[in-house]
Amino acid sequence: MESIDTSTIINLLTVLAIAATVAGFMAGLLGVGGGIIMVPALYYAFSVLDFDILTRMHLSVGTSLAIIIPTSIISTKTHMEYKAVNFKMVKTFGLLIVLGVLAGTFLAVNMKTPALVLFFAFFSFCVGLFFIFFRDKLLENPKEISKMVKNISGLLIGFISVPLGIGGGSLMVPFLRTFGYDIRTSIGTAAAVGFLIALTGTTTMIIGGNIIDNVKSPFSYGYINLLGFIVFVPITMIMARIGAKVVYKINKKLLSRIFGCFLLIVSVRSFIEYFSIT
Repeated sequence: MESIDTSTIINLLTVLAIAATVAGFMAGLLGVGGGIIMVPALYYAFSVLDFDILTRMHLSVGTSLAIIIPTSIISTKTHMEYKAVNFKMVKTFGLLIVLGVLAGTFLAVNMKTPALVLFFAFFSFCVGLFFIFFRDKLLENPKEISKMVKNISGLLIGFISVPLGIGGGSLMVPFLRTFGYDIRTSIGTAAAVGFLIALTGTTTMIIGGNIIDNVKSPFSYGYINLLGFIVFVPITMIMARIGAKVVYKINKKLLSRIFGCFLLIVSVRSFIEYFSIT
C-alpha cells in the first residue's frame, strides 16, 4: 500500500464524516440501518487507501454491521420513547433472524468482491424503487402474519442482510408495511431487529475473517476495519437520535423519494464499479 499524503487523508476523513452524518440520520428517520449508505462510503474509502481488492468489499460489509450496533441501540431507545417498537414482533423474529445471519455470513465470506458489489448494486436499485414508488401505497390496517411467513421472512432478512452489510431495515420496514403496520411502528421495530442482525453479523464476520485469515489491510480485525468504525460511530450515534426524533415531526413522502433517487445513483455507481473490477 502506497503512502498517503495529508490532504488525501483529510479529504478521506471528510467524506467518511459526511457519509456518517447522512447514514446516521437516515437510520433513525427511515429505519434503514444506514448500512446501505455506509457500505459504498466505506468501499470508496478503502479504495482510496488501496486496500486489498480481494477483501475490500468484505471489510466494507463487516465494518458497516459493526457500526450499526450502537446506531441501532440509539435509534431503538428513541423510538421506545414514543412507544413505537413492537417487541412482540422482535421476539418472534429473533431466533430466525440469527439463523439467517449465520447462513448469510457463510455466503458473504465465500463470495468474491465483484459478486458482493453486484449483489449490493442490485439490492440498492430495488430499494430505491421501493422508496420512490411504493412506500406510501401499502395497507393501512395491520393484518395477521402467519407463523410460516414470519419464519421464512425472518430467515431471509437475516440471510440477505449480512452480504449487504445492512441492519435489515431496508427489508423489515417494507415487510411490516406490506401487512399494514403503521410506518412509525415499522421503523421502530426495524431498528430493534437491526440490533440483532448487526450484533450477530459483526461477531460472525470477525470469526469468519479470522478463520479464512486473508485480511492484510491495516487496522482490521477479521472483516472489521477499526479506523472506519472509530470515524463513523460517534457521528452516527448522534445523528440516529436526531433522525428518530424528526420522524414524529415531518411528512416523509418527499424525503423518501429523495432517498430513493439517491439509492438509484448509488446503484448505478456500484454497477460501474462491478464492471471495472471484473
